Amino acid sequence: QGIEQGIEQGIEQGIEQGGRNRAVEDILDVLEIRFGAASAHSLAARIAAINDLYRLKQLHRTAVQAADLEAFRRHLDAAE
Repeated sequence: QGIEQGIEQGIEQGIEQGGRNRAVEDILDVLEIRFGAASAHSLAARIAAINDLYRLKQLHRTAVQAADLEAFRRHLDAAE
């Protein structure tokens, strides 16, 4: 039973990590499309360091809606 529980926890963690990685990729894709590759690259490390999936989803929405990169950056700074 302990082994099964460990396997289940491992699977859940893997799914969560995969969702987090996908969210980071999605944010960087939007930033690259909207503001250029250099802009996305300049923020990649900060965004990749975020572990909270809910916060990443909020940042994705902000990346889609932000008027410019500076507006996105302000939202990123405010959330830290």
